[in-house]
Parts: sequence; C-alpha cells; structure tokens
Amino acid sequence: MSKPIIAIVGRPNVGKSTLFNKLIGERRSIVEDVPGVTRDRIYGETEWNGRKLVIIDTGGIEPKTDDIILSQMKTQAEIAIETADVIIFMCDVRTGLVADDREIAVMLKKSGKPIIPCINKCDSVGAVPFEFYEFYELGFEIDPIAVSSVHGSGSGDLLDACLEALPPMEGEEEEDDSIKVAVIGKPNAGKSSIINRIVGSERLIVSNIPGTTRDAVDTHVENEYGKFTFIDTAGIRRQSKIDDKIEKYSVLRAHMAVERADVCLIMIDAEKGISEQDEKIAGIAHEAGKASIIVMNKWDAVEKENSTVKQVTDRVYDALSYMTYAPIMFVSALTGQRVVKLFEQIKYVHNQTLMRISTGMLNDVLGDAMIRVQPPSDKGRRLKIYYMTQVSAAPPTFVIFCNNVELFHFSYQRYIENCLRETFGFKGTPIRLIIRQRGDDT
Repeated sequence: MSKPIIAIVGRPNVGKSTLFNKLIGERRSIVEDVPGVTRDRIYGETEWNGRKLVIIDTGGIEPKTDDIILSQMKTQAEIAIETADVIIFMCDVRTGLVADDREIAVMLKKSGKPIIPCINKCDSVGAVPFEFYEFYELGFEIDPIAVSSVHGSGSGDLLDACLEALPPMEGEEEEDDSIKVAVIGKPNAGKSSIINRIVGSERLIVSNIPGTTRDAVDTHVENEYGKFTFIDTAGIRRQSKIDDKIEKYSVLRAHMAVERADVCLIMIDAEKGISEQDEKIAGIAHEAGKASIIVMNKWDAVEKENSTVKQVTDRVYDALSYMTYAPIMFVSALTGQRVVKLFEQIKYVHNQTLMRISTGMLNDVLGDAMIRVQPPSDKGRRLKIYYMTQVSAAPPTFVIFCNNVELFHFSYQRYIENCLRETFGFKGTPIRLIIRQRGDDT
C-alpha cells in the first residue's frame, strides 16, 4: 500500500510552506512573505513514530477570486484535499479568525476527511495567545493545535494528531523486495502498451486516445531477472493543457509515482522525436534523484539508415544535456522488439544507484583528479579540497570538504562528477555533490 498523504491547506501567507519545510526537514518550498508564492502543490516525505508520511504543500486558497492564478491555486489545493488522507488546516493567530477561514472550513468539512486545525505563529514561549481560542468556533471534531512553523514548536503534537486521525497501518509499510519502476512520459507514448507487453496480458487499458490512463497502476512481475513492480502513470501533459481536475490529479499521481520508484522509464515516441515536454518529464525523474532509462518506443515505425541510432542518440542527449548518464534503449511495445532487455537494464541501473564507495577509494580518485586539473583560483585565492565521503545512495550523494565554497565553481564540480563516473560507472543514476566549507555545519 502507498504511504498516507497529509495536505497542508489554508489561505495565503499563513505559513504553510514554512511548516512544510520544517516537517520534511529540508527547504523545498519557496518561503516568501508574499501571498501566492506557492502556486502548485509541492510534496515531500517525513517519518514520525516509525510511520512514513507524504506531505503536500499547497498554494493559498482564496475562496472568492477572479484572479486566474489564484483560482488555479484554489483548484490545486482542492486536488490536494481530494488526494489526502488527513488535512492540516492552517490559520494565523496574529490575524485571528477571518471570513476566508470560515469559508475554507465549510469547504473542508464537505470533503469528509479528518481535519486538524493548526493555528500558526504562536511564537511566544508559555501560554498561547488569547486569540487562539476563537478558532474553536470553526467546530471541527479535532481541537486546534498551536504551532510555530518558524521555531518548530507544536509540530510534534501536530504529527501525533495526524497519526491518530489515520486508519491503522494494516501492513501498509510491508516492504517488498521488488524493484519499483515508474513508467512516465507524454500521453500516447506507449506506457500502458509496454507494460502489457512485459506482462503478456491486456492488464491495462490501451488506446490511442491520449490520457486513457487516469491513475497510477501497479503491475507485479517476477522472472529470471528478479522481482519488479511497474507503476503505470497517466501521461504528463503541458501545464497549460491541463484543464480538468482529473487531469491535474493524474499529474500529481505521476509525480508521486516517481517519488515511489527506484527506477524511471522515460518513454518517448520515436516517431515524433524528443519534445520540450519530454525534457520536462525527464527533469522530474532527474530532480527526484531517480535512476533512469530513456526508452525510445515505436522504433519499428521509424525509417532507418545505418546512422539513425547515432543521430537520434545525439539529439536526445543534446536536449537532455543534464541527463547523459541515462542509457537509451530503442524498443517497440507493438512488436516486442528488445522489450525483454529492459529487465536487464533496469536491474543494472538500480544496482548502480545503490553503489557505495569507500572514503579511501574516493579520495584516491579525488587526488588523481586534482593532479590532472588544478582546482580553480580567484584573485590569488586557490580552492583547497580536503576530502570527500559518500553519505548516501539512491542517488549516490557525496560531501566534499574544502576551504572556500565560493571558489568551488560548477564547472569543477562537473569535472569531479565526470571523474567519479569514469572510475566507478554510476550509469543511469544522477550523482549529488554537496560542497561544505570546513567548520561549516549548516
């Protein structure tokens, strides 16, 4: 089963993004003291009392507005509410209970979901402000919880309330040992067809009408290559073309399928070639740090000459210059051409993203790299790199300690990354480099 989803909703500028960042432990949402900065849903994961949770941050809801962007933000929030298992309704103790809060409360009650009123900006130590108690007027079953999203106080009580509101686990976190594979791409790229070919049955509805698949569907496969769970997703469309709620809901599910996945198959229609939208879809997998394979489907329908594969490969890597680590496979879901080879490649890139390198070996490579190309200098100051260590896998993440972060130019970081790839491979997986100034614990 998938992880429970908790959505943070409320009117603009009550501190939703600050709380979101505090709960997931990283600065993912843009925090600015201007209403409407968070326009889309942003999501991340946290763990509380041994239970993994997906947290969704939303743009602020303004119940009555003619502004196009604000009405779109409201729609995004409505989708998050529709998706969520529990809803955190955030209000601002400094402004007190306002008319918009009351209107949003009515909307939330209609959802039938557990609602946890969260009263933010209770920043002073000791007793909560007198204004806090007026939020009891909203009449939710769960009592309001006082928090300070800036300081983090009350966030533990908030997460406790979320867990209490959720149904019992019933084995939702039973970890299976299959490789989770998200199949992503534009509508009609052949995502469902490729899974049907892999499984050998018409498990998923296949149609040449774009957008047939509305939700993420799991298909389990076990063969001589191992155990796999394929997550088929609705095609990701251009944001401007996503008009109805169901389509927007599908895009959220596709994003979440990538979050759940170990490996992403980025499906591209070989007949049409790579498009700007394909680049954006590939970027979702790259930004999420997922091992990826670029799958050129419908290869049987492409007229070929001797140089066609090289030309297409060059075009794809030219468009996806940030993703040249991902192997490209040319397949046909219709004829089954090279489809079975996907299993081997999936297993290979999965092993690559899980690879761990000892600190000793890493520093041998680092020392050799610095001998070949001297670290950059600026105005007489030279970059000194002390050592490198791997802190996590999936994706492989390395911390490099140096004397001055500003001197560590992006081009030299790319050079170090290339040296790591030359030595250890890391085929199919992004690499993350974190640069730290010695003595910098932030």
